[in-house]
Amino acid sequence: MAGACPKCGWQPVDGSACPRCGVDVAEYLAELAAGAPVSVPAALEPSAISPLSMARPELRPAGFWIRVVALIIDTAVIFVAQAVLYAVASMVFVDRSSIAIGGAAQVFGAMLIAVYPMLFHWRWGQTLGKMAVDIRVVTCRPTSTSPGWLTDSGPLTLGCAALRQLATLLSSAILGVGYLMAGLRRDKRALHDLIAGTRVERLP
Repeated sequence: MAGACPKCGWQPVDGSACPRCGVDVAEYLAELAAGAPVSVPAALEPSAISPLSMARPELRPAGFWIRVVALIIDTAVIFVAQAVLYAVASMVFVDRSSIAIGGAAQVFGAMLIAVYPMLFHWRWGQTLGKMAVDIRVVTCRPTSTSPGWLTDSGPLTLGCAALRQLATLLSSAILGVGYLMAGLRRDKRALHDLIAGTRVERLP
């Protein structure tokens, strides 16, 4: 039966290891039973438990600027990948027009921009940029014990990651207002997060 990680609180944990912090759940529980010293987040102390923290005690939404830094890193990654592809194609197809090679590199870059975030968010919940700043995309659904913006969360499915990536086009199309919403809303969710049912959180 799916439950919560005893170390970081991630829900749900369906396998033997937590998909967020990587701890072996059975081994961690055995250490607890044996009385081994373990670190307990302050939010999990009995004195800190409240109706707002019962479902997601470690909830820490990622703000607008840290997401901008992650986006800049991802943009640099894609730019470098395009440059490398162009250089390799120029060496391999020396008899072809530089315009044709450049066009092919641009097409590859456009595909990379669309596929790279979707696959990384689905598989790891993070792009390389998000890994660098320790933030992660998770699903976001209301719980019966959480009022307002406090929500339960878990890893993205492929469909959810694809929907979120498509929704970023809308966030960009309206002059970037969809992205700016992450800096204006209390829960720090952008328009594409609202559409896909996701949010971006800081890792503990």
